[in-house]
Amino acid sequence: MRTPSAFNHLRHLRNLRILPIREIGIRIGAMSIRMAAVQAPVIPIVGELIRTNPGTISLGQGLVSYAPPPQAMARVGAWPPDPADHKYGPVEGQRDLLDALAVKLRAGNGLDLSASRIVVTAGGNMAFMNAVLAIADPGDEIVLVAPFYFNHEMAIVMAGCRPVVVPADRRYQVDVEAIAAAITPRTRAVVTISPNNPTGAVYPEAALRDVNALCASRGVLHVHDEAYEYFVYGEARHFSPGSIPGAAAHTISLFSMSKAYALASWRMGYMVIPDRLFMDVNKIQDTILICPPLVSQAAALGALEAGRAWCEPHVARLARIRTLVLDRLAALGDICEVPTPDGAFYCLLRVDTTLPDMTIVERLVREHRVAVIPGSAFGAAGGCYLRISYGALEETTVAEGMERLVGGLRVVIG
Repeated sequence: MRTPSAFNHLRHLRNLRILPIREIGIRIGAMSIRMAAVQAPVIPIVGELIRTNPGTISLGQGLVSYAPPPQAMARVGAWPPDPADHKYGPVEGQRDLLDALAVKLRAGNGLDLSASRIVVTAGGNMAFMNAVLAIADPGDEIVLVAPFYFNHEMAIVMAGCRPVVVPADRRYQVDVEAIAAAITPRTRAVVTISPNNPTGAVYPEAALRDVNALCASRGVLHVHDEAYEYFVYGEARHFSPGSIPGAAAHTISLFSMSKAYALASWRMGYMVIPDRLFMDVNKIQDTILICPPLVSQAAALGALEAGRAWCEPHVARLARIRTLVLDRLAALGDICEVPTPDGAFYCLLRVDTTLPDMTIVERLVREHRVAVIPGSAFGAAGGCYLRISYGALEETTVAEGMERLVGGLRVVIG
């Protein structure tokens, strides 16, 4: 079966990089050479495939199935108390929200904050883009651990920088020696994500301390994404490297309210940055956003009032669904390998096949009405990888989706 043109486009863009204009010749119209080097966003591509195949169960996009906490909706319902709330607010966020975040970060993450600034952003992706633009110039390098979050790589390329990809080990854990070997005089940062998207891996505290110390010794920043901080299972524990004494000067910590508090469409995230970067981040955010939406900040404040305790029953339910997913995948035997995910709500399968991941994704949707995400979008190389997301559906729907996936993989792989 032919792969759709959109999938061919994505495959092509994964290998495309910026060329000097003299090597390209005539530019067509006003197309940006820089943007041509950015991979196409995979979620909308798979979403269109799902739309054209009704009845598909999506184990694709990373969302939660539950609604925001009532405290968040109560705050929104009481907004706006004053006509001034329809005007621009502070670029870095409202003072009451910044104060509440400071309490959370000190008590929940162990951050000192005496030499740092908090900036409220329109989601975690904007926090990362702010960081890249503030710390790097075109041609600079930023180290990503593969499999990586595809929007991180996209942001780096959009900024005219070069992503330097360092593979994780077979268990999807960081290889500190490989990261050290990848750092050059052009390196500006090392990026880690824990709990991880797309693998579900949780990096041990010792590993994150080693990465952070490496960054300090080599004069680069450690950018750590903590969007899934509350989603940990079993004996796994989340650790914030920004809490290490002395780390504030070389650590950028990124957070999101889309996952734990089910505020994805409200676009609320925040970042903790060294004091010296505040003015540059302020310039970037003022240009792109002016200020985070005030109504969304009201929802965020209500979410913080609910706190982690409100999230815990939802995480416990996801732990049960995770067990279901792993049990179903075990039935595939040697067809696939699944390093146990200790966090987030993802599994990244290594599939024993020579078929391209895009081909498998398409056939699973068209022939078996179940959708997953191709691992190549996350920089997974050296085989065929598929990401499963089990957070957005109820348990019975996940169970049906996994039955379709397991049966479909047996047929497609043969």
